[in-house]
Amino acid sequence: MDDELTIGELAARTGLPVRTLRFWSDEGVLPPTSRSTGNYRLYDSASVARVDLVRALRELGLGLDEVGRVLDGRVGVAEVARAHVVAIDARIRALKVSRAVLSVVAERGASTEETALMNRLARLSTEERARVVEEFKEEVFGPLPLTPEQRERMRGLRIDLPDDPTADQVDAWVELAELVGDSGFRERMREALALSTPTPDRPRPPGASIWWARYVVGEVGRAVGRGVPPEGAEAVGLLGEWFPGEDLAAVLRSCEAGVAARLERYRVLVSRVRGVRGWPEATGELGWLGRALRFAVEGEGAR
Repeated sequence: MDDELTIGELAARTGLPVRTLRFWSDEGVLPPTSRSTGNYRLYDSASVARVDLVRALRELGLGLDEVGRVLDGRVGVAEVARAHVVAIDARIRALKVSRAVLSVVAERGASTEETALMNRLARLSTEERARVVEEFKEEVFGPLPLTPEQRERMRGLRIDLPDDPTADQVDAWVELAELVGDSGFRERMREALALSTPTPDRPRPPGASIWWARYVVGEVGRAVGRGVPPEGAEAVGLLGEWFPGEDLAAVLRSCEAGVAARLERYRVLVSRVRGVRGWPEATGELGWLGRALRFAVEGEGAR
């Protein structure tokens, strides 16, 4: 036949190496149309168009098995393309996370071990990250006697990296993942929440305003700004205004349990992962409050 091409001639017509065409032929996506008397592969003019199609599909990221199914009509190009869009999106998300991890490493000068840990935790799949959070919520919030509305809010609490995280969000997620995965933290947080969370039989536990209303934290900040010492009569008088009629010993237990559980650090990390500007971290204010409460309960304020 006049239009029969050897594999070398087909390579010249298509601009592809002979070894590539031979590999495609061996894999079945570019079968020869005939054989020469010396058993060499021969191709026709339609093979040129087939090579162009195989090359186009390969450039889109399809494997040779998928290319073969498309060419044989066993699957449509649109179906394969949709699957590849999902895969490409996943790779893009992974690359964005990797970029954010590297930005954190560059900024912090992290060690090899820290870098490996950050990458492992940040690269967890969406499902794996959700499982970490769900296990934490179930262990910490599960035993609390919450109302149905509170449990529904707890179930809807999402803590996850966005598809395009910033370096700060990755940094916060890594610290948060380590924190919520620590059994000691979970136990301390469960104890702190048991003391401070409103429940149907205790709508306003002593000291709840420290953690939920944030009113007290703001007032403490103003007192600290005025230079009020925590151990003194003025601080005791302020405690009476902030916790009118409450058992200050119970308030102290709530405050110290929350500080020991690092509730404030947990809250700040969650805000950073979500990329929202929450209340500033109030660890200093809570330390002042704990000292003032202890003075009022055990020191001169109790005399």
